[in-house]
Amino acid sequence: MARPRILVADDEVDLIAELKPLLERSGYDVSTAIDGRQALERVREIHPDLIILDVLMPYVDGREVLRRLREADDWTPVILLTQVGTPTERAMSLQEGADDYINKPFDPFELLARVQAVLRRTQQGRLPISSYRWLIADDLRVDRQGRHVWLSDEQLNLTARALGVLEYLMLHPGETVPRERLLDEVWGWSYAVETRAVDIRIAELRKALGDDADEPRFVETVVGQGYRFLIAVEGKQ
Repeated sequence: MARPRILVADDEVDLIAELKPLLERSGYDVSTAIDGRQALERVREIHPDLIILDVLMPYVDGREVLRRLREADDWTPVILLTQVGTPTERAMSLQEGADDYINKPFDPFELLARVQAVLRRTQQGRLPISSYRWLIADDLRVDRQGRHVWLSDEQLNLTARALGVLEYLMLHPGETVPRERLLDEVWGWSYAVETRAVDIRIAELRKALGDDADEPRFVETVVGQGYRFLIAVEGKQ
């Protein structure tokens, strides 16, 4: 079986030198690019299964590379490497068609875990779930644009943080998401809060969803690790 092809595009030579052997040891065929223009050329040449794309690069930045790919109807999964941890930055990443994003500096093994998760839940040529307005899991529906949630025909009253936690978990179905990652993604790097804040919002979610922590339907606690959304999620425009 052919090894999955990954393109790593980043102008930090030292970072590429660290990531390339790690990914290769993990079973991937790795190509590299040091600027956005070269990244677009590599995509045409090798047709990668996944692209790791730095936002800040010479000639053509990562966001422009991503926009050009999506405008050309190329839905190869993309993980963006960003250097700004604000919620607005993250929202822009997903709206532009990224499948995931990770803030610099990062643990290379965390990036490897993201690569594995994205490849598990995506297939080349299909729209990433993050590009859809609606997230649907059985009778649970989330309107990401309107910031509303319905269970069957009942609209749920959730705080903004609880909705953010639910949205992130649904964007990563079946994946164990650590509390620290939820803090980083939903609260943002500028918020000095503890992981207990995540547990409080999970409890809020479970109450609203009528979910039993001991026999969960939607959100499972993975002891010592984090939380996992249990049901398959579909996207709808």
